[in-house]
Amino acid sequence: MEFEGVDAEVSPIGRMEVLSRAEAAALSAQGRGGLREVFRNCSLAVLNCGNLTDDGKALLDRYRSFDIEIVQRSRGIKLDIRGAPARAFVDGTMIQGIQEHLFAVLRDVVYASSEINGLDGARPPKFDLATSEGVTDAVFHILRNAGVLKPVVQPNVVVCWGGHSISREEYDYTKLVGYQLGLRGFDVCTGCGPGAMKGPMKGATISHAKQRITGGRYLGFTEPGIIAAESPNPIVNELVILPDVEKRLEAFVRAGHGFVVFPGGVGTAEEILYVLGILLHPDNAELPFPLIFTGPKFTEDYFRQIDQFVGETLGVEAQRRYKIIIDDPEAVARELLAGMGEVRAYRKEKRDAYYFNWSLRIEHEFQRPFHATHESMRQLTLHKKQPRHLLAANLRRAFSGVVAGNVKNDGIREIERHGRFEIHGDPAIMEPMDRLLTSFVEQGRMKLPGTRYEPCYRVITEPMPEAPAA
Repeated sequence: MEFEGVDAEVSPIGRMEVLSRAEAAALSAQGRGGLREVFRNCSLAVLNCGNLTDDGKALLDRYRSFDIEIVQRSRGIKLDIRGAPARAFVDGTMIQGIQEHLFAVLRDVVYASSEINGLDGARPPKFDLATSEGVTDAVFHILRNAGVLKPVVQPNVVVCWGGHSISREEYDYTKLVGYQLGLRGFDVCTGCGPGAMKGPMKGATISHAKQRITGGRYLGFTEPGIIAAESPNPIVNELVILPDVEKRLEAFVRAGHGFVVFPGGVGTAEEILYVLGILLHPDNAELPFPLIFTGPKFTEDYFRQIDQFVGETLGVEAQRRYKIIIDDPEAVARELLAGMGEVRAYRKEKRDAYYFNWSLRIEHEFQRPFHATHESMRQLTLHKKQPRHLLAANLRRAFSGVVAGNVKNDGIREIERHGRFEIHGDPAIMEPMDRLLTSFVEQGRMKLPGTRYEPCYRVITEPMPEAPAA
């Protein structure tokens, strides 16, 4: 069913006030390629704030008549919006935070196209995305262009990961942790959506007010594939849209100083595997990286399952890179406070920036965009006859594919056309994976509460062939 929307014309809030003719043409209804579609879809997701859905395809179908046009004027630009979700407005006026998010979309979509990828092929890209250094440089410039890198600030950004589909008790716990973080002057960075991404920000706003911190930062990092399923929550005051999930994940670990993982589903597991894979690289062995898994008392079994999966697949070394703290928000905040001191001392000694973690080694295997298709999912290398950090990279891709099939527009359409993804691998890997995914389904962590979940994947165990003799 298509929803009737609201028409409006809005002026810029933020930094994107003018466009070149080429940029405006690429974003217009006559523009070629996918840039206009990316801009339209991300804009709709931002305007959908507060309307709970985690189905990117359903959102686009619901507002098929939605449209957004650039209006070029002598004094700058405006956006002509038609058929927008009504909840983005109060008495006919767009909510200011949503208006800011809308122009953040315009800023980042234009920058990624013109500076990262090269606008419509008119000029070569500025960055060599075929190299690890080139990708990191691109992530740095995206964040700098968005104004989120603060060079004179001590390490204080806590990245909070966790699921969008969580219980009320889990959500309340994320607020308590956020409250304790805010009391200690920490800023909060999340994936910007609902659930465990919103709760820590909400808690921190209260403690920031109590501490008279007027410049509290609530950073939200997202990407075009997931934003429709996880519309930015209204507390986010610094929104950044990275070009893909891999650059989004790198932005988290480069900009953050401490990390908290709340209960979640496959998306949270993907984040855990990403960060552990990076920390398992020998070059990162001595790097301070505060990483805490936490939740209320009844989630103890959940974290035991996560810990068991990590141990069975990546080993004891990976388990040593995090701490599990159950039902103790103050202990989480105190642990992070101590960890921040170690981060500050290390970066000061190494003459590394506080605002961007240049010292962290990220191999290109963690940076190459993974597009979930039936073929790419079948071809994943899931066995233990490879370095542990590369196994983590492939496990991360497997979970990323399940995320795509669950909530992303392209992934859902792929499943509708060709059936479930098949994930093949060695029993030593696939059996723990199957148990973990099954537990997510049983606990309702795959979709929003009240939504029936139809699995988008099939786990297939098969022994890996022996390596040929040298």
